[in-house]
Amino acid sequence: MSKDKFMQEAVKAALEGMTKNAGGPFGCVIVKDGQIVGRGYNKVTSTNDPTAHGEVMAIRDACKNLDSFQLDGCELYTSCEPCPMCLGAIYWARVEKVYYGSTQVDAANIGFDDQFIYDEIPLPYAERRIPFIQVAHEIAMEPFNTWRAKEDKIDY
Repeated sequence: MSKDKFMQEAVKAALEGMTKNAGGPFGCVIVKDGQIVGRGYNKVTSTNDPTAHGEVMAIRDACKNLDSFQLDGCELYTSCEPCPMCLGAIYWARVEKVYYGSTQVDAANIGFDDQFIYDEIPLPYAERRIPFIQVAHEIAMEPFNTWRAKEDKIDY
């Protein structure tokens, strides 16, 4: 399949989600070796899950289908430029390349504006809209110390 055909599949996923009233107008497919290995569309409102974006759903599907927590060698086709959360998920999944259709500006023009998140990231914690306050550092270090000593861990 060509890049345009894979993008058409991402758009098809977005339209399917909208037809099912699952969430916003976003869809995604993940491709490995020329085959679609994962599909997803936005399910935020139907699942009451703010993380159920099209890219995240497709990553979950591809990881399940490939029996792997990483998507090395995969390409991601998304109907719209990824939001900050999806961008993070894409990097954590180790996707090789991302193709996107519409842009952040296009999304903002229909009410899906992520700019406030990009604006928050460089701010000191105390100046963010949602304050970030560190507490109980020593207590919270226990899992990290245990991980450091764990002999059968799977690094990622």
